[in-house]
Amino acid sequence: MNSQYRVVVIGGGVVGASVLYHLAKFGWTDVALIERSVLTAGSSWHAAGGVHALNADPNMAALQAYTIDLLSEIEKESGQDIGLHMTGGVTIASTPDRWEWLQAAYRVFQTIGIEDCHLMTPEEVKRACPIMDTKGVIGGLWADREGYLDTTGTVHAYAGAAKKRGATVIEHNRVLELNQRADGTWNVVTEKGTIHAEHVVNAGGLWAKQVGRMVGLELPVSPLAHHYLITESVPEVAALNFEIPMTVDLEGFTYIRQDQQGILVGIYETNYQHWNVDGAPWDYGFELIQEDTDRIADELVMAFERYPVLQEVGIKRWVNGAFTFSPDGNPLVGPVPGKRNYWLACGVMAGFLQGGGVGKSLAEWMIHGEPEADAWPMDIARYGEFASNREYIKQTTGQFYSRRFVMTYPNEQLPAGRPLKKAPAHDALNAAGALWGCSWGLEIPLMFGPPGFTETPTLKRSNAFDVVAEECKAVRETVGLLDITGFSRYEITGADAEAWLDTVLAGKLPKPGRARLSPMVSPEGRMKGDLTVFNWGDGSWWIMGSYYLRQWHMRWFDDHLDPARDGDVAARDISDATVGFSLSGPNSRKVLEKLTHQDVGHAALPFMGCQAMDVGLIRAKVARISVTGELGYEINCAASEHITLREILLEAGADLGIREYGYYALNSLRLEKSFGIWSAEFTQGYTPGMTGMDRWIDFSKSDFIGKAAALEERERNTAPQRLVTLEVASPDADASGYEPVWKDGKRIGFVTSGGYGHTVGKSLAMALVAPEQAGPGTKLTTHIVGVERDAVVIEPSPHDPSGTRMRG
Repeated sequence: MNSQYRVVVIGGGVVGASVLYHLAKFGWTDVALIERSVLTAGSSWHAAGGVHALNADPNMAALQAYTIDLLSEIEKESGQDIGLHMTGGVTIASTPDRWEWLQAAYRVFQTIGIEDCHLMTPEEVKRACPIMDTKGVIGGLWADREGYLDTTGTVHAYAGAAKKRGATVIEHNRVLELNQRADGTWNVVTEKGTIHAEHVVNAGGLWAKQVGRMVGLELPVSPLAHHYLITESVPEVAALNFEIPMTVDLEGFTYIRQDQQGILVGIYETNYQHWNVDGAPWDYGFELIQEDTDRIADELVMAFERYPVLQEVGIKRWVNGAFTFSPDGNPLVGPVPGKRNYWLACGVMAGFLQGGGVGKSLAEWMIHGEPEADAWPMDIARYGEFASNREYIKQTTGQFYSRRFVMTYPNEQLPAGRPLKKAPAHDALNAAGALWGCSWGLEIPLMFGPPGFTETPTLKRSNAFDVVAEECKAVRETVGLLDITGFSRYEITGADAEAWLDTVLAGKLPKPGRARLSPMVSPEGRMKGDLTVFNWGDGSWWIMGSYYLRQWHMRWFDDHLDPARDGDVAARDISDATVGFSLSGPNSRKVLEKLTHQDVGHAALPFMGCQAMDVGLIRAKVARISVTGELGYEINCAASEHITLREILLEAGADLGIREYGYYALNSLRLEKSFGIWSAEFTQGYTPGMTGMDRWIDFSKSDFIGKAAALEERERNTAPQRLVTLEVASPDADASGYEPVWKDGKRIGFVTSGGYGHTVGKSLAMALVAPEQAGPGTKLTTHIVGVERDAVVIEPSPHDPSGTRMRG
């Protein structure tokens, strides 16, 4: 053990070993892994070892596909046998909704490049898995890249390959303390002495919680107990001349694979059980939890009915082991705000599926500043401090575990961890019929239904369709009122604020009393934000964006704000203190005129104008902005004034047709204007040229973060895809995202988002397609809930393409 390393990785499971391997592979060889016991002593040794590329989250599916492709490479490089059996796998559907979901999922997998999969009939499922009773099975989804591996051998393969590249593995040496030096480096205090490291990676697995607490973090992660059993030899399996494929019975909550000549049966029971919420004891490692067959009895019955051969053989071994879960089941990866050079690679509940991708992404992040793929689905910044609450962690991790194989619909609202944050006017909105969604812990109104209304979960258009149509009609014809507490707001102040903003933002800064749209770009030329910047004219500036990106954007601001370099600048998140409502529609100006003595006519407050304004008794900050494409105003006030603001706006608009609306309607309205949104049209995996955001970049500025890369993309015209609007011939369902787009049988792009345009009366989608197919009038097809539908590229903004309603 040396006294100094560039990176110390804490944790000797599959994830820590993968991080170590990728760091060394990408050129950082002065790296060490420290394990309190021996490699695999945690969750890795007892994991079932199944691998499959398919995942309901497309980003995680891509991560898993990379991991699977890497396995043979590390086996060869290390010389360590990993016992890889690529048997193929099938996921079965036993309800009509699940079958529709599988058909839709099949098309999504095509979008992300997983081509080795196909749909199966019940007869084909039976031939692939002869021990299955296919009664009730409607169909299946086959994937070639599924199988299982030797978990211990795989961890040693990652570690062995890393050592061959110069990395160090240190076992039997527990980390006791982590103490940060003034220069941001770390003293790693271990049982065998103190190591000085520039970077520390928490890959602690079952002990990630404790390793987080060493630096003052309460990570949103908890272990849960997970069962599987291994049978004695099954004669019907022994008689086969091929291996049983990995098989997932979603309605039965079970997965199986072959284990020698027996069967391994794993269970994701609905009656979940947490285990040592505060992290595993330090002396835990190769122990198991006593099996609890009563708790999983219902799922066992279904498994024994689905696979009748199980009824005729004995159980050789039970495994009830602990695995860590985050609230949404995805890993916790990346840099931690306020903890310089402290990195996470934990909460990876499926380490052998995702560990390779996690290691690659984190190594790229540490070395190059950002990972190659969009890491948002596993970025720790997707959570705020609210997610550190113990009860929140228990509710959400338990919900994820129990719903691992439960059908989840895109319009379904799940209860765990809710309600947590509420806008001040929440109760009044609730009384008005609001149905609630959740954004970063905040309850946001999705729509306003009649008394007793409940939305039915579905993959297609729901029973909310007509109500949302009425809300859209009100915005287009009279005036709509929307709670915009769910927008983020950042205040930028200081004598040097303007100069700093001019560097951080790629767009041209607005003059006093004006607002402008501006992208934010990484040094590699990829998107980091689609933001609106406000110059209030008093020396203060605001940036507004997506509420759920608050932690992510503040981390970016803090990382690029150096007082020694940037001078007098302060960036502050004011989203909890400042809230508001927006007015949208042809009567919105008339409503506002009733409440202020100030001139709000077009000359005094033009489109994209902003100013402080008296609105009733409230001193508000008002901007003439609209996401709906109509004349509109965003009215921002203190949180303590939110209730009053709503009351006076509704009173002033009572004779002007005012109606409250929610984010379902807003999605329809913005699609009719071809307005993109983050996590759909805009992500950090896309560039300004791909998304059309390059038109908001001010290339005449002397410099800004990402200028060189963005300029090269523009000058060389290298954007591989272009964002377009599609009209889709779909009678009963709409696109939601990641559906493939086809031209004459060739996949040329994918849908980024979609919905029904209630004003134009058409199903609309936005999509990234090959540049040569981006012209209006181009005839294409796409799959909506698995069914191929005709589509055509149309001109942007099918509603009011000239924009006169918004600008007038």
